[in-house]
Amino acid sequence: MRPESFNKLCGLVRPFIEKSDTHLRKCIPVEQRVAVALWTLATNVEYRTIGHLFGISRSSVCIIVKEVCNAIHQTLLFKYIYLPFGQELLQIMQKFETTWGFPNCAGAIDGCHIPIIAPKENHTDYYNRKGIYSIILHATVDCNYLIRDVCIGWPGKVHDARVLANSEMYRLGQSGKLFANETCKIQGTDVPVVILGDPAYPLLPWLMKPYAETARTSPAQYRFNYTLSRNRMVVENVFGRLKGRWRRLLKGMDFSVQSVPIIISACCILHNFGETEGDAFADEWRFDCFGGDGENCQETSAEQSKTTADNIPEAFCRHFSPNL
Repeated sequence: MRPESFNKLCGLVRPFIEKSDTHLRKCIPVEQRVAVALWTLATNVEYRTIGHLFGISRSSVCIIVKEVCNAIHQTLLFKYIYLPFGQELLQIMQKFETTWGFPNCAGAIDGCHIPIIAPKENHTDYYNRKGIYSIILHATVDCNYLIRDVCIGWPGKVHDARVLANSEMYRLGQSGKLFANETCKIQGTDVPVVILGDPAYPLLPWLMKPYAETARTSPAQYRFNYTLSRNRMVVENVFGRLKGRWRRLLKGMDFSVQSVPIIISACCILHNFGETEGDAFADEWRFDCFGGDGENCQETSAEQSKTTADNIPEAFCRHFSPNL
Protein backbone atom coordinates (compact mmCIF):
# COMPACT_ATOMS: atom_id res chain seq x y z
CA MET A 1 0.00 0.00 0.00
CA ARG A 2 1.43 3.35 -1.06
CA PRO A 3 1.80 6.11 1.56
CA GLU A 4 -0.87 8.13 -0.26
CA SER A 5 -3.32 5.23 -0.06
CA PHE A 6 -2.50 4.65 3.60
CA ASN A 7 -3.13 8.30 4.46
CA LYS A 8 -6.42 8.25 2.55
CA LEU A 9 -7.56 5.14 4.41
CA CYS A 10 -6.65 6.73 7.75
CA GLY A 11 -8.69 9.80 6.82
CA LEU A 12 -11.74 7.68 5.93
CA VAL A 13 -11.84 5.74 9.20
CA ARG A 14 -10.44 8.42 11.54
CA PRO A 15 -13.83 9.66 12.86
CA PHE A 16 -14.73 6.11 13.93
CA ILE A 17 -11.53 4.84 15.56
CA GLU A 18 -9.86 7.95 16.96
CA LYS A 19 -9.44 7.94 20.75
CA SER A 20 -8.72 10.72 23.23
CA ASP A 21 -5.89 10.98 25.72
CA THR A 22 -6.72 10.40 29.39
CA HIS A 23 -4.94 11.56 32.53
CA LEU A 24 -3.53 8.03 32.86
CA ARG A 25 -2.06 7.52 29.40
CA LYS A 26 -1.91 8.77 25.86
CA CYS A 27 -4.07 7.15 23.21
CA ILE A 28 -2.68 5.10 20.32
CA PRO A 29 -2.68 7.35 17.20
CA VAL A 30 -5.01 6.57 14.29
CA GLU A 31 -2.11 5.91 11.93
CA GLN A 32 -0.64 3.35 14.31
CA ARG A 33 -4.01 1.67 14.82
CA VAL A 34 -4.58 1.34 11.07
CA ALA A 35 -1.02 0.08 10.57
CA VAL A 36 -1.51 -2.58 13.25
CA ALA A 37 -4.71 -3.78 11.55
CA LEU A 38 -3.17 -3.84 8.07
CA TRP A 39 -0.05 -5.64 9.31
CA THR A 40 -2.20 -8.24 11.07
CA LEU A 41 -4.39 -8.87 8.01
CA ALA A 42 -1.43 -8.98 5.63
CA THR A 43 0.63 -11.51 7.61
CA ASN A 44 0.24 -14.78 9.48
CA VAL A 45 2.41 -13.80 12.43
CA GLU A 46 1.21 -14.05 16.02
CA TYR A 47 -0.36 -11.13 17.87
CA ARG A 48 2.48 -11.17 20.36
CA THR A 49 4.97 -10.53 17.54
CA ILE A 50 2.86 -7.70 16.09
CA GLY A 51 2.52 -6.15 19.54
CA HIS A 52 6.28 -6.26 19.94
CA LEU A 53 6.79 -4.57 16.55
CA PHE A 54 4.42 -1.73 17.39
CA GLY A 55 5.19 -1.42 21.09
CA ILE A 56 1.72 -2.40 22.34
CA SER A 57 0.26 -5.36 24.19
CA ARG A 58 -1.11 -8.52 22.61
CA SER A 59 -4.61 -7.73 23.85
CA SER A 60 -4.41 -4.25 22.32
CA VAL A 61 -3.62 -5.80 18.94
CA CYS A 62 -6.76 -7.96 19.11
CA ILE A 63 -8.95 -5.02 20.12
CA ILE A 64 -7.50 -2.69 17.47
CA VAL A 65 -7.92 -5.23 14.64
CA LYS A 66 -11.59 -5.75 15.50
CA GLU A 67 -12.28 -2.01 15.85
CA VAL A 68 -10.54 -1.03 12.61
CA CYS A 69 -12.13 -3.86 10.61
CA ASN A 70 -15.54 -2.99 12.00
CA ALA A 71 -15.05 0.68 11.04
CA ILE A 72 -13.98 -0.30 7.52
CA HIS A 73 -16.99 -2.61 7.17
CA GLN A 74 -19.52 -0.12 8.53
CA THR A 75 -18.33 2.94 6.62
CA LEU A 76 -16.77 1.73 3.37
CA LEU A 77 -18.73 -1.40 2.37
CA PHE A 78 -21.20 0.27 0.00
CA LYS A 79 -18.60 2.78 -1.17
CA TYR A 80 -16.27 0.10 -2.55
CA ILE A 81 -18.47 -2.99 -3.07
CA TYR A 82 -21.53 -2.40 -5.24
CA LEU A 83 -23.08 -3.73 -8.45
CA PRO A 84 -22.14 -1.68 -11.52
CA PHE A 85 -24.72 0.28 -13.46
CA GLY A 86 -24.95 2.77 -16.31
CA GLN A 87 -21.76 3.61 -18.15
CA GLU A 88 -19.63 1.57 -15.76
CA LEU A 89 -21.67 -1.55 -16.50
CA LEU A 90 -21.37 -0.98 -20.25
CA GLN A 91 -17.59 -0.63 -19.98
CA ILE A 92 -17.35 -3.90 -18.03
CA MET A 93 -19.47 -5.78 -20.57
CA GLN A 94 -17.41 -4.35 -23.43
CA LYS A 95 -14.16 -5.40 -21.77
CA PHE A 96 -15.42 -8.96 -21.22
CA GLU A 97 -16.35 -9.20 -24.90
CA THR A 98 -13.20 -7.61 -26.34
CA THR A 99 -10.80 -9.41 -23.99
CA TRP A 100 -12.31 -12.88 -23.67
CA GLY A 101 -15.11 -12.92 -26.24
CA PHE A 102 -18.23 -13.25 -24.05
CA PRO A 103 -20.91 -10.62 -24.88
CA ASN A 104 -23.36 -9.10 -22.40
CA CYS A 105 -21.42 -10.43 -19.40
CA ALA A 106 -21.15 -8.41 -16.18
CA GLY A 107 -19.05 -10.74 -14.05
CA ALA A 108 -18.34 -14.17 -12.62
CA ILE A 109 -19.51 -15.77 -9.40
CA ASP A 110 -18.02 -18.36 -7.06
CA GLY A 111 -17.40 -19.18 -3.43
CA CYS A 112 -14.21 -19.86 -1.51
CA HIS A 113 -13.51 -21.27 1.92
CA ILE A 114 -11.85 -19.13 4.59
CA PRO A 115 -10.27 -21.40 7.24
CA ILE A 116 -11.29 -20.87 10.87
CA ILE A 117 -10.56 -22.48 14.22
CA ALA A 118 -13.22 -25.08 14.98
CA PRO A 119 -16.04 -23.34 16.89
CA LYS A 120 -17.30 -24.81 20.15
CA GLU A 121 -20.94 -24.87 19.03
CA ASN A 122 -22.25 -26.61 15.89
CA HIS A 123 -18.70 -27.28 14.76
CA THR A 124 -19.78 -30.03 12.33
CA ASP A 125 -21.62 -27.42 10.23
CA TYR A 126 -18.32 -25.69 9.53
CA TYR A 127 -16.42 -28.85 8.53
CA ASN A 128 -16.27 -28.77 4.73
CA ARG A 129 -15.54 -31.38 2.06
CA LYS A 130 -11.88 -30.29 1.97
CA GLY A 131 -11.40 -31.52 5.53
CA ILE A 132 -11.09 -28.13 7.23
CA TYR A 133 -13.34 -25.85 9.25
CA SER A 134 -14.31 -22.79 7.23
CA ILE A 135 -16.70 -19.93 6.56
CA ILE A 136 -17.78 -19.30 2.97
CA LEU A 137 -16.95 -16.11 1.11
CA HIS A 138 -19.35 -16.00 -1.85
CA ALA A 139 -18.47 -13.24 -4.30
CA THR A 140 -19.27 -11.80 -7.71
CA VAL A 141 -16.35 -10.12 -9.46
CA ASP A 142 -15.79 -8.14 -12.66
CA CYS A 143 -13.07 -8.06 -15.31
CA ASN A 144 -11.10 -5.36 -13.45
CA TYR A 145 -10.39 -7.67 -10.46
CA LEU A 146 -12.97 -5.84 -8.35
CA ILE A 147 -15.37 -7.59 -6.00
CA ARG A 148 -18.90 -6.42 -6.84
CA ASP A 149 -21.07 -8.38 -4.42
CA VAL A 150 -20.41 -10.51 -1.36
CA CYS A 151 -22.35 -12.92 0.81
CA ILE A 152 -20.27 -13.87 3.84
CA GLY A 153 -20.89 -16.03 6.88
CA TRP A 154 -22.38 -19.34 5.77
CA PRO A 155 -20.78 -22.46 7.34
CA GLY A 156 -18.29 -24.33 5.16
CA LYS A 157 -20.56 -27.38 4.84
CA VAL A 158 -23.18 -25.43 2.87
CA HIS A 159 -23.35 -25.82 -0.91
CA ASP A 160 -22.61 -22.76 -3.09
CA ALA A 161 -26.02 -23.00 -4.75
CA ARG A 162 -27.74 -22.73 -1.37
CA VAL A 163 -25.67 -19.68 -0.48
CA LEU A 164 -26.68 -18.07 -3.77
CA ALA A 165 -30.36 -18.93 -3.27
CA ASN A 166 -30.33 -17.06 0.05
CA SER A 167 -28.46 -14.00 -1.22
CA GLU A 168 -29.62 -10.52 -2.16
CA MET A 169 -28.24 -11.02 -5.69
CA TYR A 170 -30.54 -14.01 -6.21
CA ARG A 171 -33.54 -11.99 -5.05
CA LEU A 172 -32.68 -9.18 -7.47
CA GLY A 173 -32.06 -11.57 -10.33
CA GLN A 174 -35.27 -13.52 -9.86
CA SER A 175 -37.32 -10.32 -9.55
CA GLY A 176 -35.84 -8.91 -12.77
CA LYS A 177 -34.12 -6.00 -11.00
CA LEU A 178 -30.52 -7.15 -11.47
CA PHE A 179 -28.59 -4.73 -13.71
CA ALA A 180 -31.82 -2.84 -14.42
CA ASN A 181 -33.03 -5.83 -16.50
CA GLU A 182 -31.10 -4.67 -19.58
CA THR A 183 -31.16 -7.02 -22.59
CA CYS A 184 -29.58 -7.32 -26.01
CA LYS A 185 -30.27 -9.38 -29.13
CA ILE A 186 -27.95 -12.36 -29.64
CA GLN A 187 -28.80 -14.60 -32.59
CA GLY A 188 -32.40 -13.39 -32.47
CA THR A 189 -32.82 -14.07 -28.74
CA ASP A 190 -33.34 -11.41 -26.08
CA VAL A 191 -30.49 -12.06 -23.63
CA PRO A 192 -30.26 -10.26 -20.27
CA VAL A 193 -26.98 -9.19 -18.72
CA VAL A 194 -25.51 -12.44 -17.42
CA ILE A 195 -23.14 -13.65 -14.70
CA LEU A 196 -20.99 -16.74 -15.22
CA GLY A 197 -20.87 -19.62 -12.77
CA ASP A 198 -19.59 -23.19 -12.53
CA PRO A 199 -21.66 -26.43 -12.70
CA ALA A 200 -22.54 -26.18 -8.99
CA TYR A 201 -25.10 -23.45 -9.77
CA PRO A 202 -28.55 -23.74 -11.35
CA LEU A 203 -29.09 -22.46 -14.87
CA LEU A 204 -31.04 -19.18 -14.70
CA PRO A 205 -31.80 -16.52 -17.31
CA TRP A 206 -29.20 -14.24 -15.70
CA LEU A 207 -26.74 -16.97 -14.58
CA MET A 208 -24.91 -19.06 -17.17
CA LYS A 209 -23.24 -22.39 -16.39
CA PRO A 210 -21.39 -24.84 -18.67
CA TYR A 211 -23.05 -27.77 -20.40
CA ALA A 212 -22.44 -31.19 -18.88
CA GLU A 213 -19.84 -32.75 -21.18
CA THR A 214 -20.91 -36.19 -22.40
CA ALA A 215 -20.72 -38.20 -25.62
CA ARG A 216 -23.68 -36.17 -26.90
CA THR A 217 -22.12 -32.76 -26.30
CA SER A 218 -21.94 -30.88 -29.59
CA PRO A 219 -18.90 -28.94 -30.85
CA ALA A 220 -20.85 -25.71 -30.36
CA GLN A 221 -21.51 -26.63 -26.72
CA TYR A 222 -17.82 -27.46 -26.19
CA ARG A 223 -16.99 -24.02 -27.62
CA PHE A 224 -19.51 -22.41 -25.26
CA ASN A 225 -17.95 -24.21 -22.27
CA TYR A 226 -14.45 -23.15 -23.31
CA THR A 227 -15.43 -19.49 -23.70
CA LEU A 228 -17.33 -19.47 -20.42
CA SER A 229 -14.36 -21.06 -18.64
CA ARG A 230 -11.94 -18.45 -20.04
CA ASN A 231 -14.12 -15.63 -18.77
CA ARG A 232 -14.84 -17.27 -15.41
CA MET A 233 -11.13 -17.55 -14.55
CA VAL A 234 -11.31 -13.92 -13.46
CA VAL A 235 -13.01 -14.96 -10.20
CA GLU A 236 -10.16 -17.35 -9.35
CA ASN A 237 -7.69 -14.57 -10.11
CA VAL A 238 -9.53 -12.21 -7.75
CA PHE A 239 -9.53 -14.77 -4.92
CA GLY A 240 -5.82 -15.30 -5.55
CA ARG A 241 -5.11 -11.57 -5.37
CA LEU A 242 -7.33 -11.16 -2.30
CA LYS A 243 -5.56 -13.92 -0.36
CA GLY A 244 -2.19 -12.85 -1.70
CA ARG A 245 -2.62 -9.38 -0.22
CA TRP A 246 -4.39 -10.34 3.00
CA ARG A 247 -2.73 -13.58 4.01
CA ARG A 248 -4.56 -13.79 7.32
CA LEU A 249 -7.33 -15.35 5.20
CA LEU A 250 -5.08 -18.36 4.57
CA LYS A 251 -4.71 -19.21 8.25
CA GLY A 252 -7.30 -20.66 10.59
CA MET A 253 -8.74 -17.35 11.79
CA ASP A 254 -8.66 -17.21 15.58
CA PHE A 255 -11.60 -14.84 15.94
CA SER A 256 -15.08 -15.79 17.09
CA VAL A 257 -17.47 -17.07 14.44
CA GLN A 258 -19.46 -13.84 14.85
CA SER A 259 -16.38 -11.67 14.19
CA VAL A 260 -14.93 -13.56 11.21
CA PRO A 261 -17.44 -12.25 8.60
CA ILE A 262 -16.53 -8.66 9.56
CA ILE A 263 -12.82 -9.43 9.15
CA ILE A 264 -13.43 -11.07 5.75
CA SER A 265 -15.61 -8.15 4.64
CA ALA A 266 -12.87 -5.68 5.62
CA CYS A 267 -10.34 -7.65 3.57
CA CYS A 268 -12.67 -7.55 0.54
CA ILE A 269 -13.13 -3.80 0.94
CA LEU A 270 -9.38 -3.28 1.31
CA HIS A 271 -8.82 -5.40 -1.81
CA ASN A 272 -11.08 -3.10 -3.85
CA PHE A 273 -9.50 -0.07 -2.19
CA GLY A 274 -6.03 -1.22 -3.24
CA GLU A 275 -7.14 -2.02 -6.80
CA THR A 276 -8.89 1.31 -7.32
CA GLU A 277 -6.02 3.26 -5.78
CA GLY A 278 -3.54 1.54 -8.08
CA ASP A 279 -1.45 -0.08 -5.35
CA ALA A 280 1.10 -2.54 -6.71
CA PHE A 281 0.56 -6.29 -6.67
CA ALA A 282 3.49 -8.64 -7.27
CA ASP A 283 2.81 -11.90 -9.11
CA GLU A 284 4.68 -13.90 -6.47
CA TRP A 285 2.11 -12.82 -3.89
CA ARG A 286 -0.71 -14.51 -5.74
CA PHE A 287 -2.18 -17.50 -3.97
CA ASP A 288 -3.37 -20.27 -6.29
CA CYS A 289 -6.79 -21.18 -5.05
CA PHE A 290 -9.91 -22.80 -6.33
CA GLY A 291 -13.42 -21.84 -5.46
CA GLY A 292 -16.23 -23.37 -3.47
CA ASP A 293 -18.06 -26.55 -4.43
CA GLY A 294 -16.86 -26.72 -8.02
CA GLU A 295 -17.43 -29.43 -10.57
CA ASN A 296 -17.15 -32.44 -8.28
CA CYS A 297 -20.26 -31.65 -6.27
CA GLN A 298 -23.79 -32.65 -7.03
CA GLU A 299 -25.49 -30.12 -9.24
CA THR A 300 -28.68 -28.44 -8.14
CA SER A 301 -31.59 -27.54 -10.31
CA ALA A 302 -34.31 -24.95 -10.51
CA GLU A 303 -36.68 -26.50 -13.02
CA GLN A 304 -39.03 -23.56 -13.47
CA SER A 305 -36.15 -21.16 -14.13
CA LYS A 306 -34.31 -23.70 -16.30
CA THR A 307 -37.25 -23.97 -18.69
CA THR A 308 -37.07 -20.26 -19.53
CA ALA A 309 -33.26 -20.15 -19.52
CA ASP A 310 -32.43 -23.02 -21.89
CA ASN A 311 -32.66 -20.89 -25.04
CA ILE A 312 -30.09 -18.36 -23.75
CA PRO A 313 -27.02 -20.67 -23.73
CA GLU A 314 -28.20 -21.98 -27.11
CA ALA A 315 -28.10 -18.41 -28.44
CA PHE A 316 -24.55 -18.03 -27.09
CA CYS A 317 -23.60 -21.34 -28.76
CA ARG A 318 -24.80 -20.02 -32.12
CA HIS A 319 -22.92 -16.77 -31.50
CA PHE A 320 -19.62 -18.49 -30.64
CA SER A 321 -19.90 -21.11 -33.42
CA PRO A 322 -21.86 -19.55 -36.32
CA ASN A 323 -20.52 -22.10 -38.81
CA LEU A 324 -21.39 -25.23 -36.81
